[in-house]
Amino acid sequence: MLTVLIVLAVLLALGMPVAFAIGIAGLLFFLQNPELPVTIPVQLTVTETQNFALLAVPLFILAGNFLNGSGITQNILRLASLLTGRMQGGLAQTSIALSTLMSGVTGSSIADAAMNARVLGPEMLKRGFSRGYAAGVLSYGSLMAPIIPPGIGFILYGTVGQVSIGRLFAAGIVPGLMLWASLAIAISITARRRGYGPEREARPTAGELGRALIGGIWALLFPVILLLGLRMGVFTPSEIGAFAVVYAVVIGFFAHRMLTRASFREAIEASLVDVGAVMFLLALSAIFGYGIVFEQLPEEIAEWMLGITDDANVAMVLIVLFVLVAGTFMEGSVLIIMLTPIFLPLLTQYGIDPVHFGLVFIIAATIGNYTPPVGGAMFVVCQVLRCPIGDYTRESTPFLIAVSAVTLLLIFVPQVVLVVPDLLFGPS
Repeated sequence: MLTVLIVLAVLLALGMPVAFAIGIAGLLFFLQNPELPVTIPVQLTVTETQNFALLAVPLFILAGNFLNGSGITQNILRLASLLTGRMQGGLAQTSIALSTLMSGVTGSSIADAAMNARVLGPEMLKRGFSRGYAAGVLSYGSLMAPIIPPGIGFILYGTVGQVSIGRLFAAGIVPGLMLWASLAIAISITARRRGYGPEREARPTAGELGRALIGGIWALLFPVILLLGLRMGVFTPSEIGAFAVVYAVVIGFFAHRMLTRASFREAIEASLVDVGAVMFLLALSAIFGYGIVFEQLPEEIAEWMLGITDDANVAMVLIVLFVLVAGTFMEGSVLIIMLTPIFLPLLTQYGIDPVHFGLVFIIAATIGNYTPPVGGAMFVVCQVLRCPIGDYTRESTPFLIAVSAVTLLLIFVPQVVLVVPDLLFGPS
């Protein structure tokens, strides 16, 4: 298995697409073990695509694209501006609020970062924000997208690790709000030092807030309806994905009346590209995952880790540090698919709740999207704003510190993560 891992690392270093690198490395494992039938890789690839639970992935992607095309973004932006415009660094605060309120719509940190960079990036530069600072705010603000339900990362982790997706969705609410608060504090401190003032001076009137709230109510209700539907047993995770698509189409055509035939077609085309990439990666990762289980790699790592420490928190910190480093080279969804079968059994031996670990794991894997050398959200924002990577790295450091502090808190205080899942679904 060591040879397979080395080959995988080499292929990724050479710039090969991740899905192909994983598939080739997995196939190499079978070539090294001739006693295994060569038909197994084909069977694994096909079987993985028949996983009913994964039906939620394309459905939520499609629902998110429909909602984005329905005019919800501008309504939420108006609400975010009213809520945070009077704070220090007003437009930066607005971008963080927009990302948080839109999290249930996008579900993807890279998609959210790209949207915010195009919507707010030029305005931030006009208001005097430096390119590095603006890029840091817009990229780190998208961290809430996969954390507040319905994040795609939760579906992948729950499917691969056989963990309740409903409990995972519920677990993201409090940490998502904490991440928003930590970034808002970081912006307030740094904006005051840089002289970035509020966006507006006057307090919003009750009428303004009421109109903005009504305009954004459909997006705000989206994650609430999902959680209530799962809690009351009305939907399974896959069925609620289908409901989300219907919900998005109805809102776009009849409530906002901004989803046209052209935008409907564009949403479907964008979804096909996104779904194809995710499902192709999942299908080929099944080959690689078989080798991990066959070689009993989780058991070996568990034995090694237990020999280092018997403290569950220390073990979790070590794993999170590993994921943070790995996330600087690989996309978050890839890490979730590859590392869940390895680390979840290990953490279970330490007595750590799978939902608690899953939430922290997904945050750690997502942080890699904002750090060099290959952070996806970082590259998207820097490309839109034409920002040098060096400027971005230097000026986004306060935001990295803020989200890291929240991650550490979540590791050592699991009740923060589990309070909402226990309240909605009962103790695990």
